[in-house]
Amino acid sequence: MTCTCGVTCWYLAAFWSFSSVSAKPNTMEYKRIEPATLKIDVEKLAPIYTPELDSLVEIFKKNDFEIRVAGGAVRDLLMGINPHDLDFATTATPEQMKEMFERENVRMINTKGEKHGTITPRINDKENFEVTTLRIDVTTDGRHAEVQFTTDWQLDANRRDLTINSLFMDLDGTVFDYFNGVQHIKERRVIFVGDAATRIQEDYLRILRYFRFYGRISEEANSHDAETLNAIRNNVSGLSRISGERIWTELRKILEGNYAGELINVMIEIGIPEFIGLPKTPNTERFSTVWKNLKGQKYNAITLLAGLISTEEEALLLHKRLKLSAYERDLLLFITLHHERKWAMKPLKPYQAIVALSRDKPKDTKEWTVQLLLHIGQPSMAQQIEDWEVPKFPVNGHMMKEHAPEINGKQLGILGQELRKMWTDSDFKTDAEDLVKHIPHLAEEIKEKFPAKAAKSGKSKK
Repeated sequence: MTCTCGVTCWYLAAFWSFSSVSAKPNTMEYKRIEPATLKIDVEKLAPIYTPELDSLVEIFKKNDFEIRVAGGAVRDLLMGINPHDLDFATTATPEQMKEMFERENVRMINTKGEKHGTITPRINDKENFEVTTLRIDVTTDGRHAEVQFTTDWQLDANRRDLTINSLFMDLDGTVFDYFNGVQHIKERRVIFVGDAATRIQEDYLRILRYFRFYGRISEEANSHDAETLNAIRNNVSGLSRISGERIWTELRKILEGNYAGELINVMIEIGIPEFIGLPKTPNTERFSTVWKNLKGQKYNAITLLAGLISTEEEALLLHKRLKLSAYERDLLLFITLHHERKWAMKPLKPYQAIVALSRDKPKDTKEWTVQLLLHIGQPSMAQQIEDWEVPKFPVNGHMMKEHAPEINGKQLGILGQELRKMWTDSDFKTDAEDLVKHIPHLAEEIKEKFPAKAAKSGKSKK
């Protein structure tokens, strides 16, 4: 059957005959919980089954170790979504996994995760699987955790952030649920495992993960639990301890997900911006306009984020905090520079001129201009720019040098820009023959305005 949100929710029709879990898992006194279980129809699991997965499971069975699908993949399957990645949990330690994979002549790759219990076998030299030993976070500092391995599935579920991510599934389709995660998926609720403040203080990035998963799970833009928001509000300063790269990974997904504008406004209200590189008092009025412009459009996360930025200085400070890529940084600066410009000429021409006159890569500038037009609420013009085949400038450096041999490199660059402006003003119709006629007098003006520096006299030191 199909929900009003358009997501296929076959799981709602079956297997809800399990008991509620009411235990508080994050108290000092550990309480044994009998997990609720349900069975997913094996036919629904067909997309994840591969010969390589069968081989992986067989290796663990052969060596008497349990292995289950963990976390997000189980959540997605219960929502009728084909998971992009499968993560696995096991009772085998990293050393035990390495020993059995070596016996089976299975190659292992990416050893960086081993200290946290993750081994990555490549089965049949075709498919990689991340398999992590069940573990407990012994000590945490808000960013990293010291872990201890265990064979207790409940303890591993207990350390996870959200109830919807604390699920396990056997490869026969049996789901194990310790903290009402399945019920919360059914209700479209995003709930921390146990005490929200405790979970957040273990890793402050979980603040942003809460908002990201809210956008993925909830069917309403503003149905947050008041106690959860209060716990986040009391811990927002902890985000200052999280690296910019990790923050941007989560923030980008929030900006490109459901309810992005509404979620960012909630984040502003509870005081998050200053700890992630945004102005302490962002431009919320402009941001609301940009969000209205972008709804229903496919846009770059930076295009929405730029609505909170008013100056080039703010853009550079945000880049410094989040460690944006060069492309993202330049897109942010591009929108910040151009979003308030007004032109009286043909509506599309100034944007074509931006592309044609740019010293950046034409492909990049064209993409930035499309995002700028989406940002200011001009989707039809954005489509026209996207469809526009940028004409090739008909004059090259050799031709300019031939008609003005006396100018230097800097002057040559200025000459090229002046010729491009003339070409753009003619709607890109002036050909090379007409343009080169202007080179001699333009060159004289440029030499007068930008004279070449006199060469230094005397012998150079060796």
